[in-house]
Amino acid sequence: MTAPVAVGRVLPTMNEDGSRRWIRPKLSPGKFWVRRRAVAYALMVIFFIIPYLRMNGMPLVLLDLPLRRFTILGSTFFPTDTLLLMLLVLSILIGIFLMTALAGRVWCGWACPQTVYMEFVFRPIERLFEGGRSGSMRFDREHARGQLHPRRLAKYAVYLVLSLFLAHTFLAYFVGIDRLVMWVRRSPVEHPTSFLVMAFTTAAIMVDFTWFREQTCLVACPYGRWQSVLLDRQSLIVAYDGNRGEPRSRDRERVEGAGDCIDCGACVLTCPTGIDIRDGLQMECIHCTQCADACDAIMSRVGKPPGLIRYSSRAALEGERVRRLRPRVVLYPAALSLAFGGFLVALILRTPADITVMRGLGAPFAVEADGRVANQLRIKITNRDPQSHEYAVSLEGVEPGAMIAPQNPIPVGPGRTAIMDVFVMLPAAEFHDGEHRVTVRIADGAGYTDAVTYRLVGPEHPDAAGPPHESKKEPRS
Repeated sequence: MTAPVAVGRVLPTMNEDGSRRWIRPKLSPGKFWVRRRAVAYALMVIFFIIPYLRMNGMPLVLLDLPLRRFTILGSTFFPTDTLLLMLLVLSILIGIFLMTALAGRVWCGWACPQTVYMEFVFRPIERLFEGGRSGSMRFDREHARGQLHPRRLAKYAVYLVLSLFLAHTFLAYFVGIDRLVMWVRRSPVEHPTSFLVMAFTTAAIMVDFTWFREQTCLVACPYGRWQSVLLDRQSLIVAYDGNRGEPRSRDRERVEGAGDCIDCGACVLTCPTGIDIRDGLQMECIHCTQCADACDAIMSRVGKPPGLIRYSSRAALEGERVRRLRPRVVLYPAALSLAFGGFLVALILRTPADITVMRGLGAPFAVEADGRVANQLRIKITNRDPQSHEYAVSLEGVEPGAMIAPQNPIPVGPGRTAIMDVFVMLPAAEFHDGEHRVTVRIADGAGYTDAVTYRLVGPEHPDAAGPPHESKKEPRS
């Protein structure tokens, strides 16, 4: 009888037959793990409390996509803030490039939400319910029966509760905590769309941490592929010191001249992406330092100094001179200073309101029975200030009484937009070549004022009319 052929692996998470190789890393507590845990819990607390915090009477962070209004640190940004948003996004991207050039994938291993919640929330719960790595592997070997084991079903139930909590917290950043509380208290029948959004977000988080797991880092996230161009030989990485560790030799079979690595495989067993750090820098490595903690523990047992796997650079490991200053370390900070400095300047110079003067709906003008020409203006006022204001509109270049406004001044709440309808009645003789220019002045009574030059249209002769016109101007203080 022919013995069954063992199935090997071709990738850290894939076997030769194409099946999924589940990663069940062994926990290796150590100095890096303790520090990462402290950072992870601090980041979780920050993530949970931000939706409840307010600054200048507004949410600390609110990304209101339906209204296209973004509130960050008490300041509200609108789609018209193209320059501000572009500079902010550019600053974030350059900051990522700089951080990677200096400290490698420190974001992935220490601060990425996928790593933080996977390694310090979901995996600890998994070890608690399934009995550690060995218990999880036993359930995996049992296939369908293992998936339905009461312990694993209880783990899934806890995962579902956590996914619900994380989904609600995540959505609070986009809808606000007040609207979220209203959603929770109301029946799903009353708001089916928001309920479906909540259900989809919960399902996505559940699938991610239950099934997709490390595949998010290896398949979905492009960061690992970026490192080929973001890192250089001087960048800090988690690396195995081959000069010290090679040649490898089992502890019981030590030979003269052998390196410090005893080929115990502890670094592979503890890796959350299933790689062997001794193979060098790899796309799958998220720099979580679990291999360094595992190796330090082994080195301590065999009487060797720690640091066989440590933070270093490829240049340092190969005996090259370590250079603190290099082109990208100079260029990235310079570019970041320009981008973020420009953002701060534009933010400081930004006016507290955005004014747009538009022509009314329908015909560009109308001739009344008494011969006067009527123009309808629609004045769009967006209040950027954290306080409510009443905006008064006046016209310069027309006779008193020529402007009719059903509501003047008009109140506008913080971060809100209102449209004021204004009618201007002028004698036909006031129009020359079918137009009459006026100045629309807006003031909030608290020191802000703005003026927009606008072209009223009228008949060039009794049977002709000028084309429709729309004027938009960025505000100035």
